[in-house]
Amino acid sequence: MHRGHWAFVWRRAARKAGHDGLHFHDLRHHAGTLAAQLGATPKELMERHGHSTARASLIYQYATAERQREIADKMDAVLVPLRQKTAADVLDRG
Repeated sequence: MHRGHWAFVWRRAARKAGHDGLHFHDLRHHAGTLAAQLGATPKELMERHGHSTARASLIYQYATAERQREIADKMDAVLVPLRQKTAADVLDRG
C-alpha cells in the first residue's frame, strides 16, 4: 500500500473510531509507555523499539496521571504507617 493511501485510510479509520487527530505513530508512543508501566527494563524497551540508546527509547514514554496516582498510593502505603508509628512513639514518651 502506498504511504499516501495508508495515511488516508488511517485518518478515516481514526475519525470513525472517535479519535480524530490520532496519528499512526502515536501507537508507538502508547506501546512504549505501556511496556514501561508493565515493568519492561530500559534495555528491553530499546530492543523492542529498535533503538541503540536509552535516550531514544525515553522519547516514546510518557508520564500519565494514572501512573502518578499509583505511585503516590504506593508511597502512602509505606509512609502513612511510619508516620502513625512516629506519632504513637511521641505520645508514649509524653
